[in-house]
Amino acid sequence: MEKFGKSQPVTRREDIRFLTGGGRYVDDIVPDGAGVGVFLRSPVAHGRITTLDVSAAREAEGVLCVLTCEDLIAAGMNVAMRGMVLTNRDGSKAAAPERPMLARDVLRFVGEPVALVVAETAQAAKDAVELIELDYEELPAKLDYDAGGPVVHPEAPDNCAFDWDMGDEAATEAVFAEAAHVVSLEIEDNRIIVNSMEPRGCFAEWDGSRLHFAFNGQGVWAMKGDLTKAMGLEPEQIRVTNPDVGGGFGMKAMGYPEYFAVAQAARVLGKPVKWFAERTESMLSDNGGRDLVSCCEMAFDADLKLVGYRVDTRCNLGAFNSENGQLIQAGLFAKVLTGTYDVQTTYLRSRGFYTNTVQVDAYRGAGRPEAIYALERCMDHAARMLDVDPIELRRRNFIPVDAFPYKSASGELYDVGDFNRVLDRAEAEADLKGFAARKDASAAQGRLRGMGLCYYIESILGDPSEGAKVEFHDDGTVSIYVGTQSNGQGHETVYAQFLSDQTGIPVERISVIQGDSDLIAQGGGTGGSRSVTTQNTATLATTAKMIEAFAAFLAEAEDVLADDVSFDDERFRIEGSNTAPTMLEAAQMARDAGRDDLLTHEARAKLPGRSYPNGAHIAEVEIDPDTGVVTVDRYTVVDDFGNLINPLLAEGQVHGGVAQGIGQAISEHVVYDDTGQLLTATFMDYAMPRAVDCPWVSFTSEPVPSTANIMGMKGCGEAGTVGALAAVGNAVQDAVWSRGITRVDMPFTPLKMWELLKSHAVAAE
Repeated sequence: MEKFGKSQPVTRREDIRFLTGGGRYVDDIVPDGAGVGVFLRSPVAHGRITTLDVSAAREAEGVLCVLTCEDLIAAGMNVAMRGMVLTNRDGSKAAAPERPMLARDVLRFVGEPVALVVAETAQAAKDAVELIELDYEELPAKLDYDAGGPVVHPEAPDNCAFDWDMGDEAATEAVFAEAAHVVSLEIEDNRIIVNSMEPRGCFAEWDGSRLHFAFNGQGVWAMKGDLTKAMGLEPEQIRVTNPDVGGGFGMKAMGYPEYFAVAQAARVLGKPVKWFAERTESMLSDNGGRDLVSCCEMAFDADLKLVGYRVDTRCNLGAFNSENGQLIQAGLFAKVLTGTYDVQTTYLRSRGFYTNTVQVDAYRGAGRPEAIYALERCMDHAARMLDVDPIELRRRNFIPVDAFPYKSASGELYDVGDFNRVLDRAEAEADLKGFAARKDASAAQGRLRGMGLCYYIESILGDPSEGAKVEFHDDGTVSIYVGTQSNGQGHETVYAQFLSDQTGIPVERISVIQGDSDLIAQGGGTGGSRSVTTQNTATLATTAKMIEAFAAFLAEAEDVLADDVSFDDERFRIEGSNTAPTMLEAAQMARDAGRDDLLTHEARAKLPGRSYPNGAHIAEVEIDPDTGVVTVDRYTVVDDFGNLINPLLAEGQVHGGVAQGIGQAISEHVVYDDTGQLLTATFMDYAMPRAVDCPWVSFTSEPVPSTANIMGMKGCGEAGTVGALAAVGNAVQDAVWSRGITRVDMPFTPLKMWELLKSHAVAAE
């Protein structure tokens, strides 16, 4: 076998289970007799609570308990949820208002949980919620991301959550002052709702001394830490599990208020309690994404070499800064925005504002799509304003191959890259030579055709360390325990495949165990495209320990030196002996010899550095001026993910990510009225992408193996969305440029495009 994976396009082993109804999601494993939780939620975006009377609800038929924030406090709970706090530009700490687990004194967004009713049935709980008396003094809603207006938090009198910057402001200003050309573009990035296939949910059970909390998250250890702090329990008193999870997208990576209230209800009642969100409830209460506006400026010399850029972005945090929202909207935004371009100076400023709507946070790789979208839209705009070919302008500014390793202006250390090679392949795969003919054919039918390019680069983020444990069982099967958490990415397949590649253990005998804090000591969960790279690095470390341990055992059994025993990925070879046991046979020999210590092996490993997946997305769109309908007609992706373990899974990740990006670009959009009420709270009003909206996505791998890990891998989880937004946006801009339209913002809905084209047609007359 080839070392470090055979890169075979193996189909997903878990799909049979999922497609035949064998999935085990949270709602499938709730213990019998569990109470059912329903939340009373704020009906307004902003209001001061004057009355909260739950006495009638507590007496209602079938009700088991009712909890308010005061009840949690009375039970000794720490009701303040974790939040990320940045340091401002002036050195002060950013605003850090408390986010209570249930609303206390003030209502701050429509859908904020106020009280939990637990009853014997869902209907009884819903009926009891209607009996709760909630009176409030309605306060003005704050909806825009500008300083001032109705105050959401006293801790932020101007509603500014943070004012953060990065880079060399003085040097950047100097470069701009001397530049031959300066181009700027204001870019809006519309708010979207996550809409994972499986809405959020959980159950909790308390046996008198220990809590078991199960939820559909992206890892168990952060949640365990939060529950420990909130409930005043010792870590060994809490077990957290994640079963199968139907989509996460970053939204399910953090804790939410409902989880803590459900856990406390189980402790109060001494019986299991479950809660599962309905779709509209999720749309109101899940962390959303995007919702920011950026002014991007680029400075070029006389040869159109990019010498500096600066970005000023304002983002909508909603009602609260969640546990990593500020980091996502500021820190990662800036770090990734350095892009693939060789540039001298950068300066980035990011400000977040509280706005009375549900908080914005990580979704579909938040930080990366926003950053790349701003940079690549502005680069494309610069090419058009300077009468330069968009592809040629990018090539002129790529970091050259011989400059690696390359330290960017913001401190990122790129280990390898061959951006021209990747772009060459993308041009060929997309048949750009045939674009002119396709554009003429569209024009003959009265349609506008445009082509858009996005060249992205992102970094693999999150905890760089991970652990893996391999256990041999009596029946000849093997379990690998992992610290990441699949949300549908195919981890069961890729982890089992990789372990099989390294050990020769038949893949069908390997089970992947995830998401149980009792079985796995620690782990980083899933997020930031970290999973496969970090987890398989840990698997390599564990495999090395296994080989070393079994080699020593076999050497002793055969009375030879340890150096006389080798392993070739399938069998142990013993110098001077015909004995050549497989890994499974070696384990059985150890079991027969009473060496149970050789049946479990565990190791942790840490990546020495980040890897940087990158690639080119090329989109072609057609626009019907009579209806405004935008059709994504062709889509080509060439990615440098380094070495691939399973190309089929990588391609599937890209397809899904591109579909997400197309959805935001042409249809998805959150709308609130002027009082902060969500108007797009059902699938009747919120337009998710459908099959008809997505063309076949051509995917090609053009690997430049990373030097930051022994496998030469780079992550791929978010790459589809990272490239799709700007590729589609630039294609739409290209299509309408000849009509005198120099700025278009997502979503490119039929009404928006029709009105835009109509207004410019009238102006031209």
